[in-house]
Amino acid sequence: MATAEFLSRQKPNCTAYVIGEGALTKALYDQKIYMNDVNPDYVVVGETRSYSFEKIEKAIELVNKGAKLIGTNPDITGPTEKGIAPATGALIAPIEIATGKKAYFVGKPNPLMIRHGLRIIGCHSEEIAFIGDRMDTDIISGIESNVDTVLVLSGVTSMQDIDNFPYRPKYILNGVCDIVK
Repeated sequence: MATAEFLSRQKPNCTAYVIGEGALTKALYDQKIYMNDVNPDYVVVGETRSYSFEKIEKAIELVNKGAKLIGTNPDITGPTEKGIAPATGALIAPIEIATGKKAYFVGKPNPLMIRHGLRIIGCHSEEIAFIGDRMDTDIISGIESNVDTVLVLSGVTSMQDIDNFPYRPKYILNGVCDIVK
C-alpha cells in the first residue's frame, strides 16, 4: 500500500509493470495505477513466488527504455517454513545489475512506510512501537523514524547477530507471542 500511495503521489494515473503477488497489484489498482507491459512509467518489484527469467528480461527491457525501478522493500531474504528464501532485494538485484540503475525502495527502512502507516491508523510516532525480525531493515526503520523498536528473534536476526550492528532495539523478545506477557 505504501508503494502504491508513493507512486500515485509521484505521478497520478501512472502505469506499472509488476513482478509481485496479487496484493501488490490490487494496491496499485486501488490507487488508479494500471498495468502496462509495453511502456510503463515504473517497473515495480515486490515479494513473489512466481519469479521467472522472462519477467526479469521484460523488466530489464522496460527499465532500459526509461521506466523507473521501484522495490517494495530491500530485504535480501525472508524466513519460510523451510529456512530462508530470496526476498525483494535479491529479486530486484539482477535488474539493477543488468541495467546499471538502482531501485528506489519505498518500504523499510525508508521512513515513508512508517509515516504512511501512521496516517492510516491515525497515530503519532510516540504512540506505537515498530516490531520486526531484522536489524538491517525493521529496527533501523524504527530508529530512523523515532519510534520504539521491538526485535523478535523468531525470524532472520538471532541474538548473536545484534552486536554486529551499531544500533540496538529498545526491546528484544523471543517472538511476537511474548508481547502480551
